[in-house]
Amino acid sequence: MKPASTTRRIIDTLAEQHPNADTELHYRNAFELLVATILSAQSTDQRVNMVTPALFRRYPDARSLATAVSSELEKQILSTGFFRQKAKALIGMAQKLVAEHGGEVPAEMEKLTTLPGVGRKTANVVLGHALGVPGLPVDRHVLRVSNRIGIAEGENPEVVEEQLCDRLPADMWTLASDVQILHGRRVCRPKPLCDECSVRDDCDYYRNVVARERPVKGTTLTIKDAKAGTKNAKSTKIAKADHAGRPAGLQRRRPGTRRPRR
Repeated sequence: MKPASTTRRIIDTLAEQHPNADTELHYRNAFELLVATILSAQSTDQRVNMVTPALFRRYPDARSLATAVSSELEKQILSTGFFRQKAKALIGMAQKLVAEHGGEVPAEMEKLTTLPGVGRKTANVVLGHALGVPGLPVDRHVLRVSNRIGIAEGENPEVVEEQLCDRLPADMWTLASDVQILHGRRVCRPKPLCDECSVRDDCDYYRNVVARERPVKGTTLTIKDAKAGTKNAKSTKIAKADHAGRPAGLQRRRPGTRRPRR
């Protein structure tokens, strides 16, 4: 993995490419962001943003959501997917907020993750964006981007979160997540748009995979092929054989001539 100084520089560069990076979920307070983040599981922020305005008019706080009827709530969040599980989680979460926290969203990771439907990623989203507490949410985009660039290693979100937090000051944690999420959505997709990437010169994936598969300037060979000299020489020799499959250098016998006796 790259050292802390390089990691900070990479995050700063990504922040320049994606200015004003922030969560794309719409919210006005910690409760609304908590609800929206729960709904965003296996859905898109755009879809959630279409659902939440009417949802928050009907359930503006934890106390009103705690008394919701499951069948009615399910209808309102149907389009976000997994609506039955999400309705159960939302009602349970609101009831626990009312019973144990006076209806307010706690600003501690340990308390947030005891709420139904709230894992570490969701808690970090709420802490970092709505409560002013440093948090680094790791989703599939952060996993892909950080591993490709080489500022983290592994597919375990908690391990990657720890690696990134160790290399960044706390006031950069939320920013680091936001810029990598946007970079993963816009540029470093499953099929990456490396020519649009501002940190490709620092990227392990670009250097070790993409650049090796691109043609060397002035040739039709890739870097990988250029290094495999013997393989290319063999390919060139085969290409010189004529269309009848004769090895290169073997002359075709002219019609009317006899093969010499041996």
